[in-house]
Amino acid sequence: MLQALDARLLADIPPQALSGWRRFAVELGYFTVKEARACLFAGLFFATLFLMPRTGLFGIPRYDLLLLFALGVQAWMVWGKLETVDELKAICLFHAVGFALEAFKVSGSIQSWSYPDFAYTKVLGVPLFSGFMYAAVGSYMIQAWRLFDLRIQHHPPYWMAVTVAVLIYANFFTHHFIGDYRWYLAACALGLYARTVVVFRPYDRDRRMPLLLAFVLIGFFIWLAENISTFYGIWQYPNQLGAWSVVHVGKWSSWSLLVIMTFTIIAGLKHIKSRIHVPE
Repeated sequence: MLQALDARLLADIPPQALSGWRRFAVELGYFTVKEARACLFAGLFFATLFLMPRTGLFGIPRYDLLLLFALGVQAWMVWGKLETVDELKAICLFHAVGFALEAFKVSGSIQSWSYPDFAYTKVLGVPLFSGFMYAAVGSYMIQAWRLFDLRIQHHPPYWMAVTVAVLIYANFFTHHFIGDYRWYLAACALGLYARTVVVFRPYDRDRRMPLLLAFVLIGFFIWLAENISTFYGIWQYPNQLGAWSVVHVGKWSSWSLLVIMTFTIIAGLKHIKSRIHVPE
């Protein structure tokens, strides 16, 4: 059924004689369906994250069940041709990048946050399912790129984009030792992507949006998901050990920067490199 839906969503629709509220309703409807489809893995994963009992099921700890569920969904998506093997490789990369960051952040000398529950699949204090939270962001961006026929105009030179992405990732580690330079990096990203526009097609016409706005919006929704996750005790920040409190809004900026890094990885994939316009 999802393959049929994908075929319908990816079909080349000739220009329609729609205007006013009718066009708005149709485009909004297609946009909503495409967004929901792009969020398939993220939606299923986070829904399970929130609904899984803290005590687990059938004597299996919830962190272990979440890992089994994430692996099952990924296998199903590849088997059902909802995701290509190349896309799976990219998602595995996001998982590895996320796990490395998690292992550092929960280490004894840092303790930025913690995973309070027991699990058989904990490595270095990090349950292995956690990498899929980062992979979910990558999965969404990959699926959205295909479903919305995304094209990027005025993309900065690759070496500049990669340099900023590497520095963003490094800052998540180094700010514990040499200071937090996220706002300097954000300023660099602002200048780098100031002219960059994402072109997408909800229905039969191309629409445009500043890429920086997309980064901020995706970061905001991840921040909301983080608030829900900490409310259910999936992980906890030090200030949430006594009682839950809203995750500091500053985390929104961190997630937005992480989205930039994720985008840079995806933009480097061969099957979409040809769709990006890099001015000479």
